[in-house]
Amino acid sequence: MAPKRHGVTAGGTWIVDRVKTIDAYPREDHLATILSETRGGGGGAHNVIIDLALMEAPFPLRGQGVVGTDDEGKWLIQEAFKLGIDVGGIRTTKEQQTSYTDVMVSKSAGRRTFFHSRGANRLLEDRDLDPSLSKIYHLANLTLLDRIDFSAARTLQQLRSTGVKTSVDAASAGRARLTEVVVPALDHIDYLIVNEIEAGDCAEVPIRRADGGFDKDALASAARALYRNNLVVIHLPEGAFAVSKEGELWLPSKPPPKIVSALGAGDAFCAGVLYGLHEEWPLLQCLDLGHLAAAACLSHETTTGGLRPVAEL
Repeated sequence: MAPKRHGVTAGGTWIVDRVKTIDAYPREDHLATILSETRGGGGGAHNVIIDLALMEAPFPLRGQGVVGTDDEGKWLIQEAFKLGIDVGGIRTTKEQQTSYTDVMVSKSAGRRTFFHSRGANRLLEDRDLDPSLSKIYHLANLTLLDRIDFSAARTLQQLRSTGVKTSVDAASAGRARLTEVVVPALDHIDYLIVNEIEAGDCAEVPIRRADGGFDKDALASAARALYRNNLVVIHLPEGAFAVSKEGELWLPSKPPPKIVSALGAGDAFCAGVLYGLHEEWPLLQCLDLGHLAAAACLSHETTTGGLRPVAEL
């Protein structure tokens, strides 16, 4: 009899975010004033697994990725370890420095602009991804994983062959990159959790109208185009749309009490959904927790600082 699977492993990007809140984003050759600076962890694998730990998920959590041997790499590992996350799968390297992103958060608009150095994430390989006895393996930020992206379908097929459920999100890297990397891998993804920009690019269906609003029919069309007898969840500030074997579901988001920064909100939503999926909750409840986690994330300037135990969300 096969051993029971339990827990979530998140593999993919581990990044140090150097978050600078500025008064407003300037035009080229113009000046912006930095109002505050802070350091936070970032990257899809980091954010999702840290969020789950801060939500006090009642199951084992494991992180996998590659960081440099520099102080920032050590800091990422220590922060995860202090939260009880198994960090044995985070490989260190002298070949590249720890990946980092300079994040400019506009106080006036709440929007984020990213200046990213790919660093050690370039070196993540199939051999670094070990689901062990986890129930869900979340592979974060496809299109930013240089040595995995070109063969993502094979990588996910290999993971899935162990009996683990595969979960995937992607980085918004443009239509050509997303259709090249994500679309061929759809048959090997159990849970695809992406935002409306990524979903629209993958399905080649524009979801946002010229006026900035979203087209709900286009949203549904994109979700159906990405569906492969699995679960497809598309999240956007207005809500979340899901397609599964049980049918289609739309759940509006809850207005957050305060928006400090949208940094990490998508990963927080993903963490909430994965929490519920692991616990085998109804899909509506999974999406609801995703919205609650995202709203909590919006209240803090870093990717994970706003998360709290589920009972407090």
